[in-house]
Amino acid sequence: MPLVSSIVLLQPRTLPSSSSFLRVNRIVSSASMSKEATSLEVEITEGLGNLPKVFLKSDSGSEAEIYLFGGCMTSWKPAGGRDLLLVRPSCWCQRYFFAGLNELFSNLVFYAWIYKNMNWSIVDSEKVEGNPILTLELKDEAYGRSMWDYSFQALHKVILKPKSLSTELVITNTDQKPFSFGPALHTYFQASITGTSMKGLKACKTLNKDPDPKNPLEGKEDRDVITFPGFVDCIYLDAPSENQLDNGLGDIITIRNTKNPARPR
Repeated sequence: MPLVSSIVLLQPRTLPSSSSFLRVNRIVSSASMSKEATSLEVEITEGLGNLPKVFLKSDSGSEAEIYLFGGCMTSWKPAGGRDLLLVRPSCWCQRYFFAGLNELFSNLVFYAWIYKNMNWSIVDSEKVEGNPILTLELKDEAYGRSMWDYSFQALHKVILKPKSLSTELVITNTDQKPFSFGPALHTYFQASITGTSMKGLKACKTLNKDPDPKNPLEGKEDRDVITFPGFVDCIYLDAPSENQLDNGLGDIITIRNTKNPARPR
């Protein structure tokens, strides 16, 4: 059976007022881009719940689908390959998606995902060397302000290449006061539980939430290759910038994460 594999990289960050913080999450390899770019006509179709979704396709044949609701990517197919993201039949719960790939940032006080169930807008799109690049924008609204009373701008850029997918999240504090948040790349990958394994987390500090999620047990990972023989609910702290996921279906997915420090506007 497919396995819901959720990878969350969560690190607290504090932004001073009127400053910006850049966080770049890269999946698989990245290639250099030409400065010459041509305009891309974005294709928008109707998806689950009659919600609009953006369809991206590179000249090499790789594809991706992104819902404007929540900025959630529900499909990513490398050129000539299968869909690597998981969408559960019950993924749409009329509040937000439990599926695919999400760029998130949370209120660390209440640990609630901010604006995951709000609509993003398209602010830019282009095609570079046959590869589509899409940028979505989210700004604070009254609904979100009731949970998290800060003014901000979030830009979510997606770069689709033949065998890789890169995402970039830029958070700008437009408020008059500083705020803290925890950025996360929250991804559900297609996988087979019997063959799934993870490399790159050895020596990381762990918080094991099984059997008591409210009182996680601290530990340290001593395995080179992590497998999942049963139920697992474990957080890895200070994860390295590169990890490898074998999804048990014949795909090796390299996950790269590049963090950049806050910078003045």
